[in-house]
Amino acid sequence: MNSLALQEGTIVLDPFAVRIILGLVTLALIVISCVTSQRKRTPYADWWRAALFLFFVGNAAFLLNSTPFQWWANPVGKSLVVAGAFCVWAGARTLRDRQAALWQLLPGPVLAGAASILDDPASSVWSGGVAYLAMTTAGISFAAIELWFTQSARSRITKFLSIMAGLTAAYYLMRTLTYILYGAESWLFRTYFGYAPAALIHLMLLVAVSSTMNTLSNRQLIRRLRERADRDHLTGLLNRGAFLDLAARELARSSQGRGAALILADLDNFKAVNDEHGHSAGDAALRAFAEASSAAVRSTDLIGRYGGEEFILFLPGASQQRAEAIASDISNRLAAMEGTDGLPFPTVSYGVTSTGTGDPDLAFMINVADAALYSAKAQGRNRVVGADPLDAESAEDRATP
Repeated sequence: MNSLALQEGTIVLDPFAVRIILGLVTLALIVISCVTSQRKRTPYADWWRAALFLFFVGNAAFLLNSTPFQWWANPVGKSLVVAGAFCVWAGARTLRDRQAALWQLLPGPVLAGAASILDDPASSVWSGGVAYLAMTTAGISFAAIELWFTQSARSRITKFLSIMAGLTAAYYLMRTLTYILYGAESWLFRTYFGYAPAALIHLMLLVAVSSTMNTLSNRQLIRRLRERADRDHLTGLLNRGAFLDLAARELARSSQGRGAALILADLDNFKAVNDEHGHSAGDAALRAFAEASSAAVRSTDLIGRYGGEEFILFLPGASQQRAEAIASDISNRLAAMEGTDGLPFPTVSYGVTSTGTGDPDLAFMINVADAALYSAKAQGRNRVVGADPLDAESAEDRATP
């Protein structure tokens, strides 16, 4: 069978030959992906391998068209190809630290397969064609959007992939519209939007993504390792060093008129919890505080484990009154939670301060909040004590010779 045929003065690629080529290239990409990244499993790489596998099996199912097996192979092939397109989207989401839920991934493939089944797949290779083309367009379009707005990389690679995915999605959109307006048997559709030319466009996207997969996977792996190193293993909050570094940067930004507030928190009588109920109860209390504080603040606020049972929060743009209200909210949330064996979690004492009139200084703010925390402990614990930054600055000026 010739891979090229002359039809009405136009060179037309033979669909069967192109299917074989696409299948072989996809299989090669799967093998290369597995061999070159055996020890570098990342969500992005896993989703891309899943997409390649689905494209490969879906393409293999299409080889059974015009055979007695077409009635089931055609709907299966359409479902798998659409599922592959949505796996590309799911992989792109991981570059933005987002997850794709099952309910987001299933409707497209199910709709494509169901539409094909209901449209007499035994007699028509284009059964359910509108749903198949529309869902493929949707999956690739979503991937292009995710790649374009990837904040972590902002690199030429993600922009290049976004453009490639966008062009592929635009082609599939034109393919869908041409199919609706003129039909699969029209000269225009068969020449420019039939299986063979579409497979070549598809092949360009596969090669483009596969050629950059290792680079993006490495970046994702490095970023995750860095995040793991910056996080406290028990609570998942920032560790002391990472918190101080990020808070110093945020404070520098906050010096441009926004201001900021800082909270030091200490779990009351924490040693007694460990002594009486065991370290597992203490660990549960630390995790509970991390959960309560994370729920009480904004996504732009910073929370760190400062040491032992002591925590620190930095709230850019927040007033001292707002910070004191947040501290009370954390305690209320913690009190509503149950500890190990139904035991209540320990209460918390807080020291709160905010930026003053002078140049903000993180070390000075921590010292002021620490003094306020000491006062809260001296007053009987389980309370919020705020320290006026202006008074603290005046006291520091008086102490300076």
